[in-house]
Formats: sequence, C-alpha cells, structure tokens
Amino acid sequence: MDIVDLNKVSLVEVTGETVRDVLRLNVADNQKHFVASNAVSISQAYFSDTAWFRAISYDGTFVGFVMLDLNTEEEDYYLWRYMIDERYQGKGYGKKALELIIDFVKKQPGAKAFFTSCVPGEGSPSHFYEKLGFTPTGEIDDGEHVYELKLV
Repeated sequence: MDIVDLNKVSLVEVTGETVRDVLRLNVADNQKHFVASNAVSISQAYFSDTAWFRAISYDGTFVGFVMLDLNTEEEDYYLWRYMIDERYQGKGYGKKALELIIDFVKKQPGAKAFFTSCVPGEGSPSHFYEKLGFTPTGEIDDGEHVYELKLV
C-alpha cells in the first residue's frame, strides 16, 4: 500500500498550460448527475464576477477541481463546485483539500459561514460534507439541499 502524504495536497491556479489536464478529470459515471463537468464550471466562472477556482493537486498531479462563489463585498461564501477524479477518490485528497478551502474561506472578509448544496440520493456527497462539519439548513435551492458550515 502506498503511503499518502496529505501535506502534498495543494490548490493550484488553472492556467492555459494546465487547463487541458483539469478538463480530463472526471467523476465516476454514477456521480455525473451530482456535479457539472470542469469545462462547464470554468466556462461559468468566466462569466461570474465572484467565481474563484483552482485545481486540486497532489504532489504535482491534478486530482480534482474546486470553484467557489467568493463574494467578499456581501461577505457571502459558497462552495459552488467540488470534485475529485474517480481515480483518486477514497485516498484522503478530497478531505484534505476541503480543509484547505475552509481555511482559505475563514480568512475572507466577514466570513462567518460557508455554504454548499448537493443533490440528494444514493451516492450524494452530503455525508462527506457532514463529516467535515456542514449541517443541513433545511433549504432546498433548485432541487439541491443546502448545507452550512459555521466559521465563528
């Protein structure tokens, strides 16, 4: 069994040189209805004033993708997209990367809460988020259950 040094997980800016590698990342077929492709996410980011996105890297290998709605003016922070490639799931990369993201959001102006949402059902990432401290708000937004992580 390979030893995984989770300190080698980092968030890396997506550039013209790396975007193809990020676009090749995919979740498993039975997870595709839970998250948009990275191509759709990056396209949407370019038409949003508040989108912030990064590749998730492990020791130089891209293993996932994250996009936030980072609205510092309204002090509103939302995990918009999050995915770990099917080849790298279950190794701890997703948890470590989300911990890095949470630390990043905590440093934003007025950050008191961090939100996300997910489609309910078999294979939903809701349990993953709950293990990291997100709790259901009871809200449903466009068919997705909303979760909140209190930061203060």
